[in-house]
Order: sequence, then C-alpha cells, then structure tokens
Amino acid sequence: MQPRLYHMGFRGGVSRNNLAHANEKRDWRIYADLAQVLIGQARLLYSQDQFGVELKNTVYALDSTTIDLCLSLFPWAPWTHSKAVVKLHTLLDLRGSIPTVIEITGARVSDNSVLDCIIPESGAFYIMDRGYIHAARLYKITLAAAFFVVRTRKNMLFRRHSSQPVDKSTGLRSDQTIYLTGADSAIDYPLPARRVRYFDQEQHRSLVFLTNNFVLPALTISQLYKARWRIELFFRWIKYHFAHQVVLRHLGERGQDADLDGHLRLRIGCHH
Repeated sequence: MQPRLYHMGFRGGVSRNNLAHANEKRDWRIYADLAQVLIGQARLLYSQDQFGVELKNTVYALDSTTIDLCLSLFPWAPWTHSKAVVKLHTLLDLRGSIPTVIEITGARVSDNSVLDCIIPESGAFYIMDRGYIHAARLYKITLAAAFFVVRTRKNMLFRRHSSQPVDKSTGLRSDQTIYLTGADSAIDYPLPARRVRYFDQEQHRSLVFLTNNFVLPALTISQLYKARWRIELFFRWIKYHFAHQVVLRHLGERGQDADLDGHLRLRIGCHH
C-alpha cells in the first residue's frame, strides 16, 4: 500500500493536510486517464451481462442526482445561504452498471447541458428522462448514428405523420411517426421521430417516449426505458455510502464506537 500512497503524493500518514496538498500538486487528469483504463477493463468483463432486454447494442442510461454538501468547502456550488449542492451527472453502461462518464456541476446546471460533454457512440442507445429533451442536442446524437430513447413532456408540440398497429394487450397504446413542430424544435430537429405511448400497469400511468430508432419493436423501446432503473440504484448506492461516511465521521469526532451494525440502521435514501 505504501508505494501506491507515495505515487499519490503521500510521503507520510494520510491526514487532511496531506490530502489537500496531494490534490493541489497532482494533476487530476492522471487519475482520470487511469479511471478510463480501469473502466475499459471492467466493461470487457461484463460485456455479456444481461440487463433485461435482448439487444446486442451498447445501452447507456443518462441521469443526474443532487448531493448536499458543506458550503464552506464547496463555495462554488451555493444553493442556500448555508448549504451547497452539487449535481452528479452520470452515464451508466447498463451491462454491469458501470459508470463511464461522471460530470460534477453546480445544482443549477441543466441536465441536458451534459450532453455536450458526451461523444455519442455509433450504434449505442442512450436512455434518458424528460430533463434531456433538447432538440438540437438530440439531433447531434442522430447525426452520430447513435440512438436515443427519452421520455417526453406533456407540452411537446408535434404533428403526426403516420401510425403503426400495436398489440394493446402488451401495454402499448400507440406507435407513431411524427415531426416536431415547436418554434425551435422544428428547426433544431428537422427529421422524423418516433413516438411510442405505453401504459404501465404496475404504476398505473401512461408513459410517452421519443426515439430516433424505427427498427426495434415498440415494446422493446418501452422495455429499454424500463431498464434505466439501474441508474437509480447506482445513485442510491452513492448516497447510501455518502451517508455512511458522514455518520462514521461524526461518531469518530464524538469518540463513540463506529460500529454501525450495533448502533445504527442505515437505509437507502435516509439514515436513523
């Protein structure tokens, strides 16, 4: 372990001052490149992993979550007069649930702006929620020969061009070819798109998806969106371990036993 610590900039013990000094002196791009190498190795190991949809293409889920932090340590991300909040944007490979891109911004940064940081992979699918509806950015994904499946907003303006028959016993309600007609979206996305409406029996709600893929069955499009639950689990895992470390730190500062199993019960999303 000591040789690794020396490489990371620690000549002695790992203290707060030594950590701050190492972060200041070491170029973060070294570790970013190392992380990409490790991510590439992990993706090869899970390349045959199943995620609920029979599809050979690479499928990514893109989403974000917010994390509360101390304002004195993160003055660049103010949220209130006493609290800082950062937004964790994550692109998750659904095979193996491996994060391939993580972008940390202030909480006021829009979700769809992170699409500018992602180079679309030809043939891959990008599964996104309503916060990523942005015609110009979705058009860039199409030009890169990649595919998107994004949940639409209720106020999206469009014109129906044609409809395809669907089996309503599967939950599908419609499968349409449309053109966007909004003042900006009609210009930013001039190509036809596909609108799939699906009724979720478990949640008792209607879901409408927009995609640029006209080959896959409509039911597969809805199943791809359903598979994005993996990124929700990833965020819960992140927040669980963040809360875990906060509790351990407070117990240590108060001189208490940090045996969480004996004294605390941690749950995803909250702790007691």
